[in-house]
Amino acid sequence: MRNPDTILEVDDLRVYYATPQGDVKACDGVSFDVRAGEILGLVGESGSGKSTATGGVLRTISSPGRIVSGRVVLDSDDILEYNDEQMRRLRWSKLALIPQGAMNSLNPTMTISAQIADVIETHEGRQDEDALRERILELFRRVGLPGRIYSMYPHELSGGMKQRACIAMSIALDPILIVADEATSALDVVVQRVVAQTMLKIKRELNVSFIMIGHDMGLMAQVVDRLAVMYSGQLLEIAGVEDMFESPAHPYSEILIDSVPTLTERKSMRINEGITHDPRNPPSGCIFRLRCPFAMAACAETRPPMVEVRPDQLVACHLWKKTEDGSYVRQSV
Repeated sequence: MRNPDTILEVDDLRVYYATPQGDVKACDGVSFDVRAGEILGLVGESGSGKSTATGGVLRTISSPGRIVSGRVVLDSDDILEYNDEQMRRLRWSKLALIPQGAMNSLNPTMTISAQIADVIETHEGRQDEDALRERILELFRRVGLPGRIYSMYPHELSGGMKQRACIAMSIALDPILIVADEATSALDVVVQRVVAQTMLKIKRELNVSFIMIGHDMGLMAQVVDRLAVMYSGQLLEIAGVEDMFESPAHPYSEILIDSVPTLTERKSMRINEGITHDPRNPPSGCIFRLRCPFAMAACAETRPPMVEVRPDQLVACHLWKKTEDGSYVRQSV
């Protein structure tokens, strides 16, 4: 049943990349939603399709990639049906992005304030100079940046300051949803925490929703409200962050959580190393079965559907069986 607070609904999204040997199914039938005022974490190993899935949401997939099918409903409109001009108006105003590499996304020849002003005036037209300056300074205050950076260039800022400048730019037009694509991955752990706290502050003050892409389960545990786990282009589990860490329903989720290091122990993933199948020719049935410690015959035959095994906890795994009373129980293997 659709949650009444849903602002984004992604339904059966498929994004493929063409190669001479066949399509790579980088996002293969992914469905999830984002609710008002929440941070949804999207996690998985590198190459699991996290950025491709959100690239489909943002409509930023470029050749040889293509959106094959699906629906992306933002604020009641299927934006996959929008033309280029409609998407141009939508970006920044309703749907914004905090990129992974701030230094590569910011224009080195323009001051930080000029780049934010460009976003505002592109969408809203020419602004009064004094009012625009005050508006930009207020954005800086919101993300914890000093007013002195107004006339500074990207190379004059630290990595954390550049990333917070990108956050300031993302909220310039009061969007309802922001995609943070590995926004903390290039930063040291202290600065990561500052940037993550900035996003939490923005969420509270503006009631804006986030999709936070990453692979750091420890950081996700401290920041997100719900967690969605991807593997090889498919969504395997989605649940509230506390439920996920206390009672993960999918074996892959268990493995990711088990790999989180502690103060006394560094851990490696309890999983066969490397990619075990050609991404142009995925295995039949469950996409994870070749690396799963609990794989059984049914896993090779059919792709498991996404089912709600506990309240607001959905998983795609044949280990879970429906009982006569309609509830689900996990089998022992």
